[in-house]
Amino acid sequence: MNLSKEKPPLVKKKKTKKKGNLLAAFLAAPHIVWTVLFIVVPLIFVAVYAFTDRQMNFTFDNILDFFTPEKLYILWRSVKLALIATVICILIGYPAAYFISKANPRTQRLLILLIMLPMWMNFLIRTYAWMVILQNKGIINSIIGLIGLGPFKMINTEGAVIVGMVYDFLPYMILPIYSVMTKLDTRLIEAAADLGCNGFGVLTKVIIPHSLPGVFSGITMVFVPSISTFYISQKLGGGKFFLIGDLIESQYNANNIHAAAAISLVLMLIILASMAVLNHFSDDSEGGFIP
Repeated sequence: MNLSKEKPPLVKKKKTKKKGNLLAAFLAAPHIVWTVLFIVVPLIFVAVYAFTDRQMNFTFDNILDFFTPEKLYILWRSVKLALIATVICILIGYPAAYFISKANPRTQRLLILLIMLPMWMNFLIRTYAWMVILQNKGIINSIIGLIGLGPFKMINTEGAVIVGMVYDFLPYMILPIYSVMTKLDTRLIEAAADLGCNGFGVLTKVIIPHSLPGVFSGITMVFVPSISTFYISQKLGGGKFFLIGDLIESQYNANNIHAAAAISLVLMLIILASMAVLNHFSDDSEGGFIP
């Protein structure tokens, strides 16, 4: 008799669990449909076009054609500029994120708003603004000219392209680092100080190790768009510094969709490999460690 009385609650729990699973599946359906239509299907099309010719016959020629000295040099230049921009974003973004995380909540909200404010403007407008700033008669050269220096050639250079990358993608470095630092347990810092660590020791043995997941996330979010950008290089580089994104666009404009798809596929594999490496180190450092 006692056993029969205990069964109804178990049945109710199973029914509740089933209802919860159905609700979760229903809520996830729009995301799944979106992912399939706008991520999976386009990737399939890219792969199909990359391994076919104009007659849709299977071929490796599009992939092999990418591995020529000229195109590999373009890839190298893209990786180089993206790495430089990413390193600069770390050097600027990490101290900025640390400073923001230490401010009072009201100041934090204000500073985060100021960082995100440029992102509310159109990407093209921001790039054109830097064209005006960096040109030979722009704001910077005009200020330098007041003290009898310049004008310096800043526009249509690799430096201008890097400046554009850093300006556009810096928030993507600051925000994930800030998010991790705000969750850092202050008791760890107090414990390190009690054990004799000075400010530098606390920074290197507690703060930096525990903020590495945010750093790796920021690197991914900056490096990926930097290596594949094309509009920044066209406007701030004057079209003189052909990047991998420019190469893809030129092939597409020339109606050579198969070559463009092959380059896109190779670039995507490189990016995925980079992200896999970063995720590996990010997983290892999850929760932080003390050397």
